[in-house]
Amino acid sequence: MIVKEHFVGTELAMNNAIVEEEIDFSCDPYIGLEFDTADEALQFYTSYANRTGFKVRIGQLYRSRTDGSVSSRRFVCSKEGHQLSSRTGCPAFIRVQINGSGKWVIDHFHKDHNHNLEISGENCTPTLQQKGGTVVNSLTEFTRRPRKKLLEEVNNESSCPFGIIDFKRLRKEELEGQPKTEPYVGQEFSSPNEAYQFYHAYAAHMGFGVRIGQLFRSKNDGLITSRRFVCSKEGFQHPSRVGCGAYLRIKRQPSGKWTVDRLRKDHNHDLDSEKEGRAKGLHASNILNDDADTGFVNGDLFRIDNYPVPRGGRQNHIRSEWYNILLEYFQARQTEDTGFFYAVEVDNGNCMSIFWADGRSRYSCSQFGDVLVLDTSYRKTVYLVPFATFVGVNHHKQPVLLGCALVADESEESFTWLFQTWLRAMSGRQPLTVIADQDIAVQKAIAKVFPVTYHRFSLWQIKAKEQENMGLMGDGFTKDYEKCVYQSQTVDEFDATWNVLLNKYGLKDNAWLKEMYEKRASWVPLYLKGTFFAGIPMNESLDSFFGALLNAQTPLMEFIPRYERGLERRREEERKEDFNTSNFQPILQTKEPVEEQCRRLYTLAVFKVFQKELLQCFSYLGFKIFEEGGLSRYMVRRCGNDMEKHVVTFNASNLSISCSCQMFEYDGVLCRHVLRVFQILQLREVPSRYILHRWTRIAEDGVFPDIDSWSSSQELKNLMLWSLRETASKYIDAGATSIEKYKLAYEILREGGRKLCWHR
Repeated sequence: MIVKEHFVGTELAMNNAIVEEEIDFSCDPYIGLEFDTADEALQFYTSYANRTGFKVRIGQLYRSRTDGSVSSRRFVCSKEGHQLSSRTGCPAFIRVQINGSGKWVIDHFHKDHNHNLEISGENCTPTLQQKGGTVVNSLTEFTRRPRKKLLEEVNNESSCPFGIIDFKRLRKEELEGQPKTEPYVGQEFSSPNEAYQFYHAYAAHMGFGVRIGQLFRSKNDGLITSRRFVCSKEGFQHPSRVGCGAYLRIKRQPSGKWTVDRLRKDHNHDLDSEKEGRAKGLHASNILNDDADTGFVNGDLFRIDNYPVPRGGRQNHIRSEWYNILLEYFQARQTEDTGFFYAVEVDNGNCMSIFWADGRSRYSCSQFGDVLVLDTSYRKTVYLVPFATFVGVNHHKQPVLLGCALVADESEESFTWLFQTWLRAMSGRQPLTVIADQDIAVQKAIAKVFPVTYHRFSLWQIKAKEQENMGLMGDGFTKDYEKCVYQSQTVDEFDATWNVLLNKYGLKDNAWLKEMYEKRASWVPLYLKGTFFAGIPMNESLDSFFGALLNAQTPLMEFIPRYERGLERRREEERKEDFNTSNFQPILQTKEPVEEQCRRLYTLAVFKVFQKELLQCFSYLGFKIFEEGGLSRYMVRRCGNDMEKHVVTFNASNLSISCSCQMFEYDGVLCRHVLRVFQILQLREVPSRYILHRWTRIAEDGVFPDIDSWSSSQELKNLMLWSLRETASKYIDAGATSIEKYKLAYEILREGGRKLCWHR
């Protein structure tokens, strides 16, 4: 009889074997854990809840838009939400999503509760709260699972058709008897165990250690089709690893045999002597203890096709093979781009998050880094790669890349490191505003790294919370809520309408509404409109920079080519707008001098915004309602609509002007109300303070109107270097198009060199 442990987070695929349990109910949930059914996932989470000290409810489900089938489910803490007084809005939950092979995978997990936990001996059977208030038991009966490891008895020792490695068989005395022949392509084994034993013995003889590498599954039935065994120095997650490429891969054949189909023998490091190699690699328990970050959990159990959680360490959503590929790519890019920057977070000797930005992104940040969007939309679904982007808005109102990252985990430490690294890469200039997620970890990280930056919550999270909490409150509440949030014009009006809303529906003690009111300055449009966000709409999210070309499902081998294609596509769009702005003039629609002035200064995209406001101002009337010294106020209202009106304040002493609509503060372009007052006052030019440099044609031409704002001479030097590099790059591209242009460019360069006193 052979005793075999079950995997944590991998499909056991043992339908034909005698199995006591298919899931280890003693482990904690983690992203990537697989189940055969949603009921099995609920059963697992309930067992975890029993041990931890909370109860479970069945939460929201999501259906496919194509066939209406359930595509994902949420199982939440019983204190989630605020519909009952006993609930505290607890955020703890897991979400499982069905994948292509029909398995249910945990793609979201929030562990922390906002209330005390009490461990009891009672069974915490999950319940579903329906709209009518009736509590319905789940269709599945749940029993408390033992915390001991689950064992399986298998009669046939040699049979291991599903690629499961039995570590109990890997004992020193068994390995010492293995023949010391070298592996070769085509070599056959009856099971992965046998292949591992052979490669382990070969490694001990040659003088290197072995780790379990990646596995691959069939898209049809989810069964393991191939496995990799790698040198222990593969990857870069630990300082002792050097990215060694030696490995052996076995593939399952239709006959049930496992054949070596790929093999690489060369190492990039010195090999130990045979004696040292044996001491380092033979005993299975030593492997499990020494290589915790390869996926080994709870002593003998191990996880290989999910994200490893080192014992006592942070979770890492980045697979080990990504580090090797990306670091090689970064090093190659640095030889081509001297401004290329990258950094890797290290936690207790383990590689964690990765950040990178090329020279173009760093230069763009010097001009357009005032508004920063952290796009972590990978979190919306099951992801292969936790890919996040830092995005800004350029002078053509296009998204511009300001950096990229792989986020190891969603902790405060991870986001703090990420923001600090971005700040270091961008010469320490903090953004004015950041659009990022509402999570507490993100909020704390932003407050720590960007203490003077305004944090606006991501719209997708706000909408998800609204949908989740308002579902049981009725359509009447939803209409009143939306009217309060999106139609209030003043702070007093919002506060009064909000209080009426709470009293009308008896929700004064609702924890979700309390929290949202406390954070109202970070999401309510009324509070946001007085802060500069480069015109990013409040009612929609900024489009993904890479679109469908690169997302959380992109496999490793396609990631870098798609990244480069997506980046080049966006930059080609920017070059087209640069060309159009330089070579085309929009048609003037009025005889107003301010229109000619702004056509000359603004890019085409921004001028269209200004021109629209100028044309609209002719539909408004303006009346002076106050005057004292050089200060005057005007009431500007739309013709035929007394409800649409705003107050414009003008100071003649310094030509400052402001409007209650606050469009200039939010967009950086003057509104129709101000332009109407300009007509009344017969002002023929827009004051220079109201022409933002970031919106002009020369925003990227090396003109720095706010030199005094740079905190150090090094920052200014970096900006000049990036600006000259960008200009030189365009110059070289233009000069290399023909022999004639090359000669001209070279002569201009020599003449410029003489003026700069170059010495050859």
